[in-house]
Amino acid sequence: MVAAVMAIEAIKSVVGTAVPVPGADVDTDRIIPARFLKCVTFDDLAEGMFYDERFEEDGSSKNHPIDAPEYKGASVMVVGPNFGCGSSREHAPQSIRRSGFRAIVGVSFAEIFFGNSTNLGMPCVSLSIEDNEKLFALVAANSSQEVKVDLEAKTVTFGDTVFAMDMPDGAREALINAKWDTIGELAAQDTQIDKVAASLAYVQ
Repeated sequence: MVAAVMAIEAIKSVVGTAVPVPGADVDTDRIIPARFLKCVTFDDLAEGMFYDERFEEDGSSKNHPIDAPEYKGASVMVVGPNFGCGSSREHAPQSIRRSGFRAIVGVSFAEIFFGNSTNLGMPCVSLSIEDNEKLFALVAANSSQEVKVDLEAKTVTFGDTVFAMDMPDGAREALINAKWDTIGELAAQDTQIDKVAASLAYVQ
């Protein structure tokens, strides 16, 4: 018998304050250094997120925006072009998600990183380079203002400023319709799984 699982959450929008993480081509090794990949589960990956970007070898702070007091509690990350490139390690989006982030706003994303993020229920949405730069400036000027990432309206809103965002329809619809967790969807079909299993001759 497969254990029952909780219903998958429909993600139609994400609202929260934002933190700007500048730079193009931020790869997965920068997001989560390789030495943090030895974990058995993903549970403690938050501590490794951007570790080498944020801390010196002695553990002292490099004053990365993520650690700035004005961005404490941010749940939206604003990033540059080609975010999540490099190796395909799933640990990268896992570390971001487990650090409390619920959406990433950028220009473009590496395909595997984008897919892994979607499978965690963490939408990655794209703005034009001009709008992305404008959002960076707005967040830096007013860190307490919430950002709304609206997947249904396909907009990113900061105060009175509304940006048109882009996201592949398949991923967007999966999030809106609570179809983003493929493993969860499979596990939820416990009755059908048991039925098929019972029909197999080699199952005792």
